[in-house]
Amino acid sequence: MTLFSIVLALILEQVQPLAQQRFVLGPLSRYAHFLEERFNDGQPRHGRIAWLIAVVPSVVLVLLLQILLSWLQPLLALALGIAVLYMTMGFRQFSHHFTDIHLALRMGELARARTLLGEWRKRSADRLSSQEVARLAIEQALVDSHRHVFAPLFGFVLLGPAGALLYRLALFFGTRWAQPDFGAFGEFARRALAVIDWLPLRVSAASFAIVGDFEDAVYCWRTQAGLWPDASTGVLLASGAGALGVRLGQPVNDPGGIADRPELGLGEEADVDFMQSMIGLVWRTLVLCLLLLALFWVASWVG
Repeated sequence: MTLFSIVLALILEQVQPLAQQRFVLGPLSRYAHFLEERFNDGQPRHGRIAWLIAVVPSVVLVLLLQILLSWLQPLLALALGIAVLYMTMGFRQFSHHFTDIHLALRMGELARARTLLGEWRKRSADRLSSQEVARLAIEQALVDSHRHVFAPLFGFVLLGPAGALLYRLALFFGTRWAQPDFGAFGEFARRALAVIDWLPLRVSAASFAIVGDFEDAVYCWRTQAGLWPDASTGVLLASGAGALGVRLGQPVNDPGGIADRPELGLGEEADVDFMQSMIGLVWRTLVLCLLLLALFWVASWVG
């Protein structure tokens, strides 16, 4: 059922992308605001309570529902899995940004590419060169492909729909409450996301290495990941850069001046051709995941 749910959810998302802002991000933002008004007094203890209220009841409810449906009506359990994956996983949550930037750079429209990248990353990109635009777009695509495809997929494989939902809620509240305005209130949400994402992130990084340049990916992972300000994200970016054979990180022209960032990866400077390679890396990783699931399914069926 797991493999069928994933394949059908991917097909559904490609045919009819979900309006994330309307059906997912909007309701979650209103719920988060409701909790912030009642619990956010700047204390870590209240942040922990708010996170538990925000995440645990929904995950437990879906877990109980999937157990009940699996016992009573497997087809309804399949439908539940597809529905949860449809809401928590999807290429369209990031791919249209990347594709539009890729096309703009390919057409020589640097100003438009800067605007699109700024909208995607929610920070100005007006001073970036074409190589910097390509580099930052690849970095963002690596992170978003993990967050919106591979991590929910991993959670679903481990715990079914409840696993995918747990990751999606932890990601939303962890990134929202990690903003400086929330201070100590967001500490628990940040730590919870780091714990929940520890294994999925490394599985994604290993998958990038397997379908790309394995030797360089592992080398960059071991020697460069710890240099990145966020070591967890550094694992993902270093492995992805090594797998692609491209150099990421490095200083960029941010609005406040030159932002000093460590270098990740080996090989050539990022450009529009490496953006095309990035698309191939993500699709190969997804195919690898589906093939592994298919092999496990066949093995369990034969057994």
